[in-house]
Amino acid sequence: MMRLHNLRPRPGARHRVKRLGCGESSGHGKTSGKGHKGQKARSGGSIRLGFEGGQMPLIRRLPKRGFNNAAFHATYAIVNLSDLNEFKAGTVVNEELLRESKLVRGDVAGIKILGDGELKHPLKIEADKVSESAKAKIEKAGGTIIPRLRDEPATRKPTAGADDVDQTAKESGGVAKSKKKSPAGSQPTAIKRASKKR
Repeated sequence: MMRLHNLRPRPGARHRVKRLGCGESSGHGKTSGKGHKGQKARSGGSIRLGFEGGQMPLIRRLPKRGFNNAAFHATYAIVNLSDLNEFKAGTVVNEELLRESKLVRGDVAGIKILGDGELKHPLKIEADKVSESAKAKIEKAGGTIIPRLRDEPATRKPTAGADDVDQTAKESGGVAKSKKKSPAGSQPTAIKRASKKR
């Protein structure tokens, strides 16, 4: 009968403790595997990754050339069909619902549906990308795929330039006069005459 006094851990669950500093016969005696003196031999002495003793590290010595696409890489949240079975039939599955269900986390560029698993009931799935296998399984289950609509930036209308003003004036039968700015330091004619009389 199992009692508290005869409980034993499973074979292999416990290992022999490595003995350090208990004489050279232990195999890890004297310096205890830390070598002789120096920063690495002290307690708490550690060196950060990539540190080369103060000299210029290799990562800074290598030239940085070429184009790296990592900054422009679009990361999509992966959702499998097996994860969508928790929603009821006929539900519109969009990013907001997936975030509430904790299936999508963090900052992502969009949603991508993959075909791992089987879809048991029809759903209306709104996603940016859908794999071919996932698309076939969704349609087989009677579901539909709704492509996500992105908000496109409004196109700026070109401002009317001097050529456009002249063209408008010609069409209306008049002549467009452009207002020229007086050069810096010049004064109006009335002020010049008043200054001469004084």
